[in-house]
Amino acid sequence: MRFYFTKTPRILKQLFSRYTWCFTSNKKEIYLTFDDGPIPEVTEFVLDQLEKHNAKATFFCIGDNIKKHPTVFHRIINEGHSVGNHTFNHLNGWKSNNASYIKNTELCESIILNEFEKLKKPNPSKLFRPPYGKLKKNQSVQLIKSGYKIIMWDVLSADFDRSITKEKCLKNVLENTKNGSIIVFHDSIKASEKLYYTLPKILQEFKRKGYTFKSIS
Repeated sequence: MRFYFTKTPRILKQLFSRYTWCFTSNKKEIYLTFDDGPIPEVTEFVLDQLEKHNAKATFFCIGDNIKKHPTVFHRIINEGHSVGNHTFNHLNGWKSNNASYIKNTELCESIILNEFEKLKKPNPSKLFRPPYGKLKKNQSVQLIKSGYKIIMWDVLSADFDRSITKEKCLKNVLENTKNGSIIVFHDSIKASEKLYYTLPKILQEFKRKGYTFKSIS
């Protein structure tokens, strides 16, 4: 059985205070994020749902997927969402040596910048989310020195977990989200079944409650 927190404990936020876990806000606003894309059909479904509800989000993209599916990546940009770096090959920082990890991240960044240049768009903010949320201290120090904001999360939908139901995935988000929460979904084939069920309901419910959905900049 996999262990993870669906709601990030305060102690973790305090121990790793240089990372962004959530935003302090008195306004009804939340931050949807999507990891592992862009993927045809799955990412396109997400974009369709966001457009339907006039919602903005942040996509932490794998460089290799951007390279394979540039048209989908262009749609993310053109529709006004934010993008971030999720390494080129979805590397686990705990299992990677520092030099290889940074090089892999830089490769992803170069692909992101190249696609923005093709679209004649200004360079995006340097946002980074470590795959699996796993990052060594030396890796994080180097990334921060290079100008990256390391974006973690406040609420984990657990859409990646095949052992839970889609109803449990929905409950994870509904019960743990508050003003300023950063929520993690995955626009991946593996997570798609739960994503297709959960995302429309999340958008509808929080919109009904008066929330807006913002991208991270």
